Amino acid sequence: MSLTDKVEIPRRTMVLFFVIDTSGSMDGKKIGAVNTAIDEVIPALKELSDENADAQIKIAAMEFSNGAQWITANGPVEADQFYWNYLEAGGVTDFGAACRALNEKLSTKGFMREATGSFAPAIFLMSDGDPTDDWQSGLNILKQNNWFKAGVKVAVAIGDDVNKEVLKAFTGTMEAVLENRNAAMLKKMIKFVSVRASQVASKSSNVSDSSEDTGDEQKQEELNASLQEFVKDAAAAPENDQVDW
Repeated sequence: MSLTDKVEIPRRTMVLFFVIDTSGSMDGKKIGAVNTAIDEVIPALKELSDENADAQIKIAAMEFSNGAQWITANGPVEADQFYWNYLEAGGVTDFGAACRALNEKLSTKGFMREATGSFAPAIFLMSDGDPTDDWQSGLNILKQNNWFKAGVKVAVAIGDDVNKEVLKAFTGTMEAVLENRNAAMLKKMIKFVSVRASQVASKSSNVSDSSEDTGDEQKQEELNASLQEFVKDAAAAPENDQVDW
């Protein structure tokens, strides 16, 4: 190898996790808005990944209703290879099962096993109801996971019937819980959060299963500030006054 040869430095991976409530109350406009928004934001995530010299963005997705099922069962998928298959809604809200399933994959034996190393993940929860299983024990297990602790987290409360205290318990702060009133605003939120959370998370420091990321609080605060700016701007949007749910 000569001194003029270019050496390509492998990029680390940043995984964006979608955790989506597909219980029966999500049927209709709610799940429709979620499907459309995720489908439409994929090109932006691909562009973000292509332009990031340090991190390659991959996507993992889970739905939960009667239990939890991984949509990306074989592991996170590169943004430019990810295709969204529209989800259907039905069943109960087994949020505890979702927390346990997420905990299992937030491991170097699960979805965080990249040989080049991984940035702390971005975790995006969407729900419209109240858990129907033992969610506290599932979330307590998840909160001991160092990848979860180091990751940036945000939740969207869809409609008025969601238990926002549960979403706050998941994110750790109400500042990272966004509320919406209609399909138009939900789609805007999903697109904004997906991209902004990925931007923030792909700058976070490396973490292993046995260590903590000392920059996790700073990154969460950066994301929270962006979310609050988004909420302020969204409040002035005409569609914010409409109520669809």
